[in-house]
Amino acid sequence: MTSARLRPLAQSDLIERTRYYRSNAGDETGERFFDAAVSTLETIESMPGVGSLLLGELSDIPGLRSYRIAGFPCGWFYFERDEYVDVIRLLSYAQDLPALLFDIDG
Repeated sequence: MTSARLRPLAQSDLIERTRYYRSNAGDETGERFFDAAVSTLETIESMPGVGSLLLGELSDIPGLRSYRIAGFPCGWFYFERDEYVDVIRLLSYAQDLPALLFDIDG
């Protein structure tokens, strides 16, 4: 199994998105989101190729994959590396993804 390495923005995204769900939908939903996000990371670690390349292609970022968090309108964005999974962001699909992904270093 490959390990996932979260970049600082991905770590911050997880914290902020969890806070968002806690404050807007309650503690239980925030906890459910966090657990689902971690579970999704575990899936990505065990099968790095599971994520879609479509949003990366549409954003003109070769190799960028995305994988949705079950039950929530957001997902992890990452690159497969030889030794690890490079997780760059956790974003809502309602956000302006090309703009948010523009400055990443693939």
